[in-house]
Amino acid sequence: MIATCSADELRTLFLFEKLTDDQLGWLCRHGRVEVVEQGLAYAEGDPAVSFYVLLAGGVALTRRIGADEIEVTRTTTPGVYGGAFMAYLGDRVPQVYNNSMRVTEPSRFFVLEAERFAEMMNDWFPMAVHLLEGLFFGTKNVQEVIGQRERLLALGSLTAGLTHELNNPAAAAVRATSALRDRIVTLRHKLPKMAADQHEDALLQLLVRLLDEAKIAGGQRAGPGPLEAADLEDAITDWLDDHGIARGWELAPAFVQAGIGVSELDELAAAADQAAADGGAGAGATSLERSVRFLADSFETELLLTEITDSIGRISALVTDAKQYSQLDRAPHQVVDVHDLLDSTLAMLSGAFGDGITVVRDYGHGLPRVPCFPGELNQVWTNLIDNAVAAMGGSGTLSIRTALDRDQLLVDIGDTGPGIPPELQRRIFEPFFTTKPVGQGTGLGLDICWRIVVTRHHGDLRVQSAPGDTHFLVRLPLTEPADA
Repeated sequence: MIATCSADELRTLFLFEKLTDDQLGWLCRHGRVEVVEQGLAYAEGDPAVSFYVLLAGGVALTRRIGADEIEVTRTTTPGVYGGAFMAYLGDRVPQVYNNSMRVTEPSRFFVLEAERFAEMMNDWFPMAVHLLEGLFFGTKNVQEVIGQRERLLALGSLTAGLTHELNNPAAAAVRATSALRDRIVTLRHKLPKMAADQHEDALLQLLVRLLDEAKIAGGQRAGPGPLEAADLEDAITDWLDDHGIARGWELAPAFVQAGIGVSELDELAAAADQAAADGGAGAGATSLERSVRFLADSFETELLLTEITDSIGRISALVTDAKQYSQLDRAPHQVVDVHDLLDSTLAMLSGAFGDGITVVRDYGHGLPRVPCFPGELNQVWTNLIDNAVAAMGGSGTLSIRTALDRDQLLVDIGDTGPGIPPELQRRIFEPFFTTKPVGQGTGLGLDICWRIVVTRHHGDLRVQSAPGDTHFLVRLPLTEPADA
């Protein structure tokens, strides 16, 4: 219902109190007063065609998050406004309502069409419009630049962690390769000497059998523990000393790692004695020492090959984790196991944690896969985990828990840091808000997480914090929304 517009009534509102009589008259001529009953005045996402100012009554503003309509504010204060208040920016921004306005009781509004509102702003306040344009687009550009920096900082953390993780197996492979080359040269030089001993067939067959058994033992079972290994090395060293083989302590570790003990060495000694029966005791001792050293060198060669294989396997696994994290050569939207994303992120970051951080995984069993943008979720995990580790100052427990929460999948990332004060918890998801010292935080990490989880995935992101126990709770829908 249309009612009469009064310049005197408009002058009582804080929005119009500084306008001249002519300006108020212009508003009444080009605008209108509407009486609206309870219900929806305009809906989020619809074309923004009108600017509304509350004269009397009450309104509630809501935002749509996934399938839920979340109330942002509720007020009965005259002068509050909504609707097409960005019309003066023209087609440089989408001209749609960025929220929904519901009338909570019969109310009166001053309504001005979007075109008239834009005309008024540009004609009456040209300098203010330029300032507002600069503020709006400047803030938007700054947010994009700092958002890019936030992603680069996350990339830096990942690079540091990945470099550290890759360096260890790569260095091990280089070291083992160098040692393997020396061992092969040694074996090559020993072959003519062993051939000169004219070993009997039984001794050669025993050497081959021990080598085969050592290969099976080294590749298929775990080695002895540190204390047991030390005892076995002492026993073998004593045996070698008793049989006149010098520097036996250097050979003993290879036999222990290969699973060869004193009983096998006794068998070798008996075969060497039998092979040298016609050549005298000295020949038997020489044959035994050469056989023992040949076995030790062969075992070390096998162990070095195993170390190289393990190192290359570790590097391959890290590259696979990196591809999983970055989602290279994969579709942007997939149905995935969240645990794969969490594991790849931890693999990328763990190298930078330090020895003081303990990681506890508490994954729910049989959880369904979720539709999502995996690369974007990995950015969420990166920010939340990186923040948790930073909060603990290099010492504490990082916990990752997953569970089914009704019709959503819950990911709980917790830390044992000092916690977030209650007065700051409601602000931590605001753009540019940070509790870190100047120069150490952009204030966009959690804002990015919020936009990815809530806006992009129609999920929910919350924080629960007390000293020594902080949890960021991410909830993701198990199905796509109908309007996805």
